[in-house]
Amino acid sequence: MLYPSITPALVRSGLRAAALAALCLSASLTWAEDKTAPSGDAARDALGKQEGDVDQAALLKQTLTASDKQYSLLKKGKWAATYDLSYAYTGQQQIDAKFTDSTLTLFKIENTRSHTITNTFSVDYGLRDNLTGNVSLPIVSKYSESSTFSGLSHGFGDLQAGVRWQPFEMRRDAASFTTSASLRLPTGRSPFRTIDGQNLATGSGTAGLTLGVNSSKIIDPIALFGSASLGLSAPARHLNQERDGVTLVAVHPGPSVTVGGGFAYALSYDVSTTMSLQESLSFPSKLVFADGQTSRTSVQTSGMFNIGLGVRTAPQYTVNMTLGVGLTSDSPDFTLGMNLPLSF
Repeated sequence: MLYPSITPALVRSGLRAAALAALCLSASLTWAEDKTAPSGDAARDALGKQEGDVDQAALLKQTLTASDKQYSLLKKGKWAATYDLSYAYTGQQQIDAKFTDSTLTLFKIENTRSHTITNTFSVDYGLRDNLTGNVSLPIVSKYSESSTFSGLSHGFGDLQAGVRWQPFEMRRDAASFTTSASLRLPTGRSPFRTIDGQNLATGSGTAGLTLGVNSSKIIDPIALFGSASLGLSAPARHLNQERDGVTLVAVHPGPSVTVGGGFAYALSYDVSTTMSLQESLSFPSKLVFADGQTSRTSVQTSGMFNIGLGVRTAPQYTVNMTLGVGLTSDSPDFTLGMNLPLSF
């Protein structure tokens, strides 16, 4: 087979043909890019807001508006059980004096002491997201001691049923409010139906209604809280209690007002501490005796300073412990308390 010989003239002719082809290909690609690539203005127009697009601020507002309202109470249909254990020690010194014709005929100093342990079981149920019902029943054990008597009593305390209502949803930039109403039933041992002076009652002896309001506000890193309540009691009638030679037949309790406040501080993710102060005023009660005479008690003032510690043992469970110190003569000397949730 014969091949043509490659001469220098033939090589130069081939190179010129290849260069011409490359030049044509480059011109073709440049023309194609000019026809298909958008300009800078066109790109900005394409990336800019178009008619019908949703504004981000409006989208965020729409999302927040559409979300469920947040409350601090139990969700509708949810329930929770809690157990409270408390101990209170009260020591009192009473001076009994009696004058006859301007002459002192009786003078004695009597010391009384009582130790009270209360076990309270409570159940909460979410009636609505912002409305929770509550029922609690205490079991009371009390040991009382004086110069003439010492004894121990056990029994149920007063059954309480109530509701808590949160009228406004929670907002981080505003305080939250919760109102409450509870009804007390005299299921415990009445102090007006036991022997006077033994101090073995486990209840109040009267039915009562308590209306209250609570408020809290988070100011990082603490949370402030406060409360106020008004207590009203029904009269106790058909009594037959001997007191210093006369027979008590009826009691008309006066109203009571309680205010309190404090703060909570988070020491860590699982540990928090609280400090609070509470004061209660019990206005005079009217006592009616069998001989038709009446008398009124004095105003009683009770003040307590409380220190608390909360420890989170699980994401849903926190154990709270408190120590209370009495500030007035009408208060317990000190109290200890523990609150923990129950699960089944």
